[in-house]
Amino acid sequence: MPDQDSKRAAHQALVDRVRTGEGTTSPQQRACAFDNAGVPAPVDVLVDKVATSPTQVTDADFAAARAAGYTDDQVFELVVAAAVGQSARMYAAGLAALAEAARKAD
Repeated sequence: MPDQDSKRAAHQALVDRVRTGEGTTSPQQRACAFDNAGVPAPVDVLVDKVATSPTQVTDADFAAARAAGYTDDQVFELVVAAAVGQSARMYAAGLAALAEAARKAD
C-alpha cells in the first residue's frame, strides 16, 4: 500500500498535469475550469455543473460549448479540469478535517 507522501505526490502530479500540461486548451483555460472561476460563457455553465452538480449536466450543456466554438477535445479537457478541481478541493477539505480531529485528540 502506498504511503501518505506518495499518495500526495501522485495527487499533486495529477493536479499539475491537468492545470499546466499540454492540451488543446490553454493552461489558463484549464486553471479557470479547475478553480471554477473566470470561465467564459457559455462553457461556464457546463464547468459549474460538473464541479457542483454533475448529475445535472445535460447534452444541451455540451451542445452550447460546441456551438460557442469549443472542440470535443477542448470540452473534454475543461470537464476533466473541473472534475479534478472539485475533487482536489474535497481532498484538501478532508485532509484539513483529519488534521483538525488529530489536533483535538492530542
